Amino acid sequence: MDSDVRFEGAPRGPGRVEWAVVGGGIGPLLLAATDQGLVSVVFHARETVRDRALRGLAARLGAEPSPARRDGTGPLAEPIRQLEAYFAGDLRVFDLPLDWSLSSGFNRQVLQELEATVPYGTVVGYGDLADRVGRPGAAQAVGAAMGSNPLPVVVPCHRVVESDGGLGGFGGGLETKRRLLALEGVLPQPLF
Repeated sequence: MDSDVRFEGAPRGPGRVEWAVVGGGIGPLLLAATDQGLVSVVFHARETVRDRALRGLAARLGAEPSPARRDGTGPLAEPIRQLEAYFAGDLRVFDLPLDWSLSSGFNRQVLQELEATVPYGTVVGYGDLADRVGRPGAAQAVGAAMGSNPLPVVVPCHRVVESDGGLGGFGGGLETKRRLLALEGVLPQPLF
C-alpha cells in the first residue's frame, strides 16, 4: 500500500484493533490486527505515516487502534513472528488468519487469487493474473487492485510484474519491490 494509506470496503462495527511498528529488511512496517486476523500492513511507517494510517484504520474499522500487548500475546504476536522469519529468510509461506474487511469486490478477488496461487520466489504478470480471475484484458484493473492491497508482503503484490519483464509499479516504492524480490531470489541481491 502506498503512503497515501487508502482503505477500501465498507466500515465495520467496533472491535479490537491492535497495532505495532516492526522493523524489517525494507524499513518500518505498521502492522494492525483484529480478532479476525491481520488487517493492515503499511510501508515506511515512520511517525507521520503511522499516525495517518491509524486514523484511517479507526475510521474504516470503527474502533480506535491500541498498541499491541508487550507480553507477546494477542492478535499481532504470530504476524510479527512470521514477518521476522520471512525477512530472516527462514519463512516462505505465511500461515496467518487474514481480516479482508479493508478490501472488497474485484480487488479482494484478485488479492485472494494472488495470495493463493503465486508462491515465494515466483512472479506473475498483471495480465496473467487478470486471466486467472476470469477478466482477460483487465491488467490495469489488476494494477489498481495491487495498489489497494491492505496486506502487502503477506499478500505478495510485489510478485506482480509487467509482461515485458519490467517491475511495474509498487506502493512501497520500486526499491522496496526490488528488495523483496531479491530476498525471494527472483532478482539478484544488491551489491551494496
